[in-house]
Amino acid sequence: MRRIRKEIAAGVVFVALIVGFLAMVGTITNSSGEQEINLVQDAVRNAALTCYAAEGSYPESLEYLQEHYHLAYNQERFVVEYDAFASNLMPTINVLERGNIDE
Repeated sequence: MRRIRKEIAAGVVFVALIVGFLAMVGTITNSSGEQEINLVQDAVRNAALTCYAAEGSYPESLEYLQEHYHLAYNQERFVVEYDAFASNLMPTINVLERGNIDE
């Protein structure tokens, strides 16, 4: 009985390792474009959060973050949609790569 439990436990560990490996490979093979989009989105979000922490409200515009919080990204490559609803709600942030925008 103990041997069966050990074999089942070993099988579960083996399956968990395989699933973890496949998840890691999927992350590594993620396109660099998606990773860069995520980096730009994180930068905008972090700048907005910094503004909220410093001033007590989220900025109304992306330009405010660029001017006062030194937010910078490749504007020739990425389009950032920044939609602020209220000063106490996190704005909606979408980042698109210019070459992938469907018109």
